[in-house]
Amino acid sequence: QVQLVESGGGLVQAGGSLRLSCAASGSIFSINAMGWYRQAPGKQREYVATITRGSITNYADSVKGRFTISRDNAKNTVYLQMNSLKPEDTAVYYCAASTADSSLRLRLGVVDYWGQGTQVTVSS
Repeated sequence: QVQLVESGGGLVQAGGSLRLSCAASGSIFSINAMGWYRQAPGKQREYVATITRGSITNYADSVKGRFTISRDNAKNTVYLQMNSLKPEDTAVYYCAASTADSSLRLRLGVVDYWGQGTQVTVSS
C-alpha cells in the first residue's frame, strides 16, 4: 500500500501563488508516475499535471504556462507550483499515483492511489 499526504493549500488572491506538496510513504518502490487532479464544487474531478519518475511532465491546457510540477525522488515528494492563480482554479486538489511506467494511464484517470485532498481557494 501507498499513502499520499498533501499539504500547502489555502486562500490566495487572484494573481498569487501557492505550492502544493505530496509526500508518499509505504510501498513507494511500486510508484512511477505521480500527478495532481482537482475537483471544483459541482464539477467532475479533472487532471491537472503528471510527472514520471524520469521527470517527463504533462499539463492540462488550462494550467499550461502557469503551473509547474516537479518531483524529488529522494524525498518521495511531488510538488505543484501554481502561479498566476485565477478564481477558476479554486478546487480541492488531489495527489495521484500510478504504478505504470508512463503517465498516460494517470492522465486518463486510471489512478492506483489517491491522497485525501487539499483545498485551494482563489479570491477575485
